[in-house]
Amino acid sequence: MKKEKKTIEITLDSIAFEGSAVGRIDGKVYFIKNAVPGDKVVSVITKSKKNFAEGYLEKIITPSKFRVDPKCKYFGECGGCNWQNLEYHKQLEWKKQNVIDAFERIGNFYNLEILDTIGSHQVYNYRNKMEFSFGANRWLRNVEISNNEALINKEFALGLHISGRFDKIIDLEYCELQNQYANEILKYIKTKSLKEKISAYNLKNHSGFLRSLIIRYSLYQDSFMIILITNQINNQNEELFLNDLSNNLINKFNKISNLVYAINISKNPVAIDSINIIYGDGYFYEKILDIKYKISPFSFFQTNSYQINNFISKILEFANINVKDIVWDLFCGAGSITLPAAKQCEFIYGVELSNSAIIDANFNKELNNISNVEFLNIDLNNKNSLNQLNSLPYPDIVILDPPRAGLSSHLIDYINKIKVKKIVYVSCNPTTQARDCKLLNENYEIIKLQPVDMFPHTYHIENIALLILKA
Repeated sequence: MKKEKKTIEITLDSIAFEGSAVGRIDGKVYFIKNAVPGDKVVSVITKSKKNFAEGYLEKIITPSKFRVDPKCKYFGECGGCNWQNLEYHKQLEWKKQNVIDAFERIGNFYNLEILDTIGSHQVYNYRNKMEFSFGANRWLRNVEISNNEALINKEFALGLHISGRFDKIIDLEYCELQNQYANEILKYIKTKSLKEKISAYNLKNHSGFLRSLIIRYSLYQDSFMIILITNQINNQNEELFLNDLSNNLINKFNKISNLVYAINISKNPVAIDSINIIYGDGYFYEKILDIKYKISPFSFFQTNSYQINNFISKILEFANINVKDIVWDLFCGAGSITLPAAKQCEFIYGVELSNSAIIDANFNKELNNISNVEFLNIDLNNKNSLNQLNSLPYPDIVILDPPRAGLSSHLIDYINKIKVKKIVYVSCNPTTQARDCKLLNENYEIIKLQPVDMFPHTYHIENIALLILKA
């Protein structure tokens, strides 16, 4: 017997860090997907506990004055972005509020100077990297079910995971977050794969050939790198498909400068067993503040090329580096902050766990003829590895840009111990940043915070914190 849906009528007044709109009834908090603050809606409740509940929007009774029509037809089903239905200036306001909430709720910091969110000039078509998944378990959209699902190949999809499910792929014709040329490439590869009846990866039984497609874009060069990740080649048809696809892509799309095939035979979706450069050098270039960066197929680079100069400039403004300063850039990656900072200081040390990132960083250092920098391969989350930092000159400034999980307790203890005069803490996760700042508050005072929107139409936010050693 089919379970009856439980619905409620509710007015939403705020928005949570994970992107759901928030409302309250008799003290109980409700998190409603696809609604925006100011909406009065009918919601279907999917999870209910004593103090909170979760649900999704079923019907709008009275729309919020800040609600807008989503540009993308996949909005609400695709897991790629979830704020397209909210005016952009309100997105910026709520991202600032999410930072405020994190620092108050988790860090117990009140009355901080929190600057207005720096918005992105480009709010669509801004991503320079998109990773799409092939899947043998296609998620049918509501419109596909109501039309004629019998005509749909349910064993092939190329697109993104639906929200909250990693085993279901929603098939996409385009993505509004990448540029139109990239969408044409996406469409062509999907059409070609279907025509040749090439199998998509099946997560359950680890079968199928096509696994994922990465499209990278260089704004500086106006060119694309295509990375196709597959299972092991098992038959001649798959080999012929790759050869034919290569030739067609190169001939049809003159902005493709690199074509790469990678093989992943493991169950780990991010593992790579081999990389084959089919066309091009296997890398291209991007620029940050007039510094040139080599981008390898799997190297990290900020995904919004239109906003990155504003972002790095603000980090350097907070650091306020003096020509005599010694700087440590911890979690430096390929040097996106390190190398621009090197132009302002006496010497800077970039520290990073990823060996491939260090290789790229050293290449970029030589490429730009920057000599006052040294890159070190150190695991900053390993307590014993931190002793390697003791051999470096004492820093005047420490820049931190850790992954979403934030800083390890070992590193926080180390920073509290060395008592550097200034810290610039950059984070893509205000909740772990607030937690860490609370632990650093033993010796450091937060001076100001600056949210920067690198990801329009998503709830994600970068935040820069300036901390000064207490007197």
